[in-house]
Amino acid sequence: MSENSEIRFAPATGVGSMPGGDAREAAKTVTGSFEDFPFLPELPARGPGADMIGRTAGMLVELYARVEPSGWRLGDRPGRDTKRARSWLGEDLDALEEFTQGHEGDLKVQAVGPWTLAAALELKNGEAALSDLGACRDLAASLAEGLRLHLAEVQRRVPGARLVLQLDEPSLTAVLRGQVRTASGYRTHRAVDRQIVEATLRDVIGAHGGGPVVVHSCAPDVPFALLRRAGAAGVSFDFSLLTERDDDAIGEAVEGGTRLFTGVVPGTDGPLSDPAGSVMGVRTLWRRLGLRPGLLAEAVTVTPACGLAGASPAYARQALAHCVRAARSLADNPE
Repeated sequence: MSENSEIRFAPATGVGSMPGGDAREAAKTVTGSFEDFPFLPELPARGPGADMIGRTAGMLVELYARVEPSGWRLGDRPGRDTKRARSWLGEDLDALEEFTQGHEGDLKVQAVGPWTLAAALELKNGEAALSDLGACRDLAASLAEGLRLHLAEVQRRVPGARLVLQLDEPSLTAVLRGQVRTASGYRTHRAVDRQIVEATLRDVIGAHGGGPVVVHSCAPDVPFALLRRAGAAGVSFDFSLLTERDDDAIGEAVEGGTRLFTGVVPGTDGPLSDPAGSVMGVRTLWRRLGLRPGLLAEAVTVTPACGLAGASPAYARQALAHCVRAARSLADNPE
């Protein structure tokens, strides 16, 4: 999309989740690591309501969810699970506000996108909302309204920030391919028409009122072209899952001004290569696509491959610092 070509992002950021349960410690780590592009940390280790589905369910307007043994289920009124999710989000926002005093520049907030939410939230009959396109529409409308309110609240707390909304859509490819299992586990839900998927994403992306939206998925076969058409300014993905089949879509995305959030740093504990080694694959991809080396720093933001909830706190800090160094290596030596 041509308007995306004017959007500039900082060179490194995180994905969303962090280890542990201390909101202040997480906010301090994230803002200390990414002065140019901090994000609102998610701490799923605290339990239901702090997980990504529960956290986003707590943002919904006039729809409520509660925890059942099978997962999150939509209900008629807010219960303790909704209250807990909202309370933790408030705690996280308080911590973020404390450590972003005077911040100007990008600030990222994450929520689950409409299709992953529809695949995860159950209706009263126990089937996923995905089984009912009317329910999917209602869910997307409720999510869009909830995101508008959430973004307004974050903007009020950090007035100097340019808010970047990240929609987490790890189930999107499964939704498009009809691979999401029914409650029995014996069948799968029908594939959703690509035009319906795209239109719904466009509506939810529109909740940011023209602000930049990045769609994240650490699943294989991310539908780059569909996300671009829906209005995503950036696509965030696990770089190790790319295949040469993705080359054309990535080349078109870069030339269309879509930012690539390349997940090159492992999300769980392990040895880290030198920063230049972490982005070597990105340089190789660039050469294969015949793209200008000088375009690298303009088109790529370096991130971990996925969230860091499964990492140790020490490794999470290392991984975030490593993203910054790898991004610097890419900018200094694009060839």
